[in-house]
Amino acid sequence: MTTAIEPEPKIRLFPAIFLIGLAAAAFVLFPILYPRTPYHFLGGLGGPTLASLGILIWWLRGSRVYGTFRWLPVVLFLVPAMANIFLFYREGLGIPVVLFGFPFVTFLWVAWLVVSRPTPRLVQLAGLLGVIVGGWALFSMVRIGEMNAEIEPELDWRWNPTKMEKFQQERAKWAAAAPATDTIAVKPGDWPEFRGPKRDDNATGVTIDTDWNTHPPKLLWKHRIGAGWGSFAVVGDKLFTQEQVDDQQEAVTCYSATDGGLVWEYKYPARFYEQIAGVGPRGTPTIVNGRCYTFGGSGKLVCLDAAKGTLIWERDVPTDTGAKVQQWGYSSSPLVVKGVVIVFANGPNGKGTAAYKADTGELAWTAGNGTLGYSSGHLANFGGVEQVLMISDLGVESYRPADGKVLWVHDWKQRGVNRVSQPAVLSDTDLLLGTGVGTDQGTQRVHVTRDGDAWKTEVVWKSKNLKPYFNDGVVYQGHFYGFDDRSFTCIDLTDGSQKWKTGTQYGHGQVLLLGDAGVLVVQAVDGRIFLVAANPDEHMELAKLQALEGKTWNHPVIAHGKLFVRNNSEVAVYELKMK
Repeated sequence: MTTAIEPEPKIRLFPAIFLIGLAAAAFVLFPILYPRTPYHFLGGLGGPTLASLGILIWWLRGSRVYGTFRWLPVVLFLVPAMANIFLFYREGLGIPVVLFGFPFVTFLWVAWLVVSRPTPRLVQLAGLLGVIVGGWALFSMVRIGEMNAEIEPELDWRWNPTKMEKFQQERAKWAAAAPATDTIAVKPGDWPEFRGPKRDDNATGVTIDTDWNTHPPKLLWKHRIGAGWGSFAVVGDKLFTQEQVDDQQEAVTCYSATDGGLVWEYKYPARFYEQIAGVGPRGTPTIVNGRCYTFGGSGKLVCLDAAKGTLIWERDVPTDTGAKVQQWGYSSSPLVVKGVVIVFANGPNGKGTAAYKADTGELAWTAGNGTLGYSSGHLANFGGVEQVLMISDLGVESYRPADGKVLWVHDWKQRGVNRVSQPAVLSDTDLLLGTGVGTDQGTQRVHVTRDGDAWKTEVVWKSKNLKPYFNDGVVYQGHFYGFDDRSFTCIDLTDGSQKWKTGTQYGHGQVLLLGDAGVLVVQAVDGRIFLVAANPDEHMELAKLQALEGKTWNHPVIAHGKLFVRNNSEVAVYELKMK
């Protein structure tokens, strides 16, 4: 009697298909339902990653595959994954491999099992090994670079030169020293610090010809620049910024605004990196009394001679305050007031903000309980008292600049959530505070009152019509123009009501106000520049220019009849026709 050999059971695929479906739903729906919240990131990216791990468990425990073909695919999955982490993504802690490689290869895994189901089992399983190895081989050939605000990565073939390599190859073309000056003195029309003299992104005394069809901006020069997300300080013919000039050094650089020649650079050992924005410093230089003050991505505070680029003093803020470098790096642009240099320090035990003596670099004071923040100090005058505002996860803290005494705190806690945008000072009693991340997104108008030494803050109105992510806005004639997530909008400052709102054509951009002309300079995330009428009744574009290429988050500047723009790979200067 012959005993029949029962065929091996078919691979049980429905759990894997179910996991792929859940991953796809999470990837699509979480960013739509919970934009700019932890749910967006944890669900939209964490969901597919968890699903990929679930597929590995399913294969080992529930696929009905036994013997060598049970464990060999898992080994062939994990070994190339670890090799990718070790060879390419050690600095990023393997995050791109886990967030993108795992889901990509497991999707191919399941897709192959589905399409090959009619084939003999041995062919199906042998082909699976080739699919896994081939998937990781393809993943290895693609470089996953920094990401945009939607957590969508930049992709390039690994054999193409990186932005840093291109920068290094071309730098000699403009690095020949341009003439230096003996002194640097800030004068009217200069743009000496982040967002201008009043840190409000309002370029006063500037009226340009908005007919760019007839008189388009003239490109004076454009070249590559080291990575960085700060903006410019412009004093006379000198252009100051910060950049990553090689794999180990940050630099403060001064260029000729006329031709882009390098006037001087000061380099120091530092490198900050995170996967979203990539490498480089985040702050903008501040020029005061012939000195250049900068704050690097990993916490190095530097004071230089602005004319020569020579070191006067430097401090390591995390060392001074016992802080750990924040997830997205230090982003404060130094505020110099009352003889001190103020930056957000995120230190523990009342050391959230730090101030150093501007002349010597000696630590003057620490104060405040903010533990997470990416804003810069903002000067205000409420109740006849000059004070510095600092935005953080705590809300708003107000300090007396001379000694750091906390005057008042407006409590709007978003613990563990990054606030980035600057406050908008509306009057000697009111300010605007916005946040685009967390569960309590939106904007508050806050009223500040003083009774002797006692201070009080109260919310005038709250609005969901404005949810600024890392994008600053401007105030003009009773209205605020800024970004509600990816949409540019105008709101009425009286009650927070929306006057108009665009689509997402500008993305996560920035805006500059030409207050005397009633014109907004809107910089789109893709490097385009738009002129928009500062008109609360309608959104009206007046002109546009493709100024840069690629992701552009840095603030634009207009000074001395020139438009200055940069991103993390190139810088350009355009001459504008003035009226």
